[in-house]
Amino acid sequence: MIVTGPLSSGRQAPGLPRLPTPPTGWPIGSYGKYEDAQRAVDYLADKDFTVQDVTIVGVDLMLVERVIGRLSWGRVLGTGALSGAWFGLFVGLLLSLFNTTQGGYAPVLVGLVAGIVFGVIFAAISYASTRGRRDFSSASQLVAGRYDVLCQPRSAEKGRDLLAKLAMGSSG
Repeated sequence: MIVTGPLSSGRQAPGLPRLPTPPTGWPIGSYGKYEDAQRAVDYLADKDFTVQDVTIVGVDLMLVERVIGRLSWGRVLGTGALSGAWFGLFVGLLLSLFNTTQGGYAPVLVGLVAGIVFGVIFAAISYASTRGRRDFSSASQLVAGRYDVLCQPRSAEKGRDLLAKLAMGSSG
């Protein structure tokens, strides 16, 4: 059984095309939020509907960039030091596995310090190269204006009827 999320690219499910292919089928429902489309497909599955005939399609895609905070030299250098410390600690632990001497902590300490130093240097170079054009940090997310549930024609009428019952039950 293959379980995937909205943006996962796990193993290829049998019967699905390997190359990007436009979806096929008739629309049986349209929803403003992904959770609502997912709930509709869950409802179809609970009613023993052939969900292999169903596709959720995000329409009117948008890249949304949410601003998290303002960047400053202190924040940039601190973040660089922290990420460098994690990488240096990892490298130091790997080196300590192959260390044959009694002092097993020296490679870890050297890796940690070197990681911090290089992390700060690379973060400073990267931030200085922007010359103040991007003094904020952000997180990007791909979202859709609406989510259509499509179904293969052989099952579309039954699917549409079931989703109409769901809509009547949720609005009452």
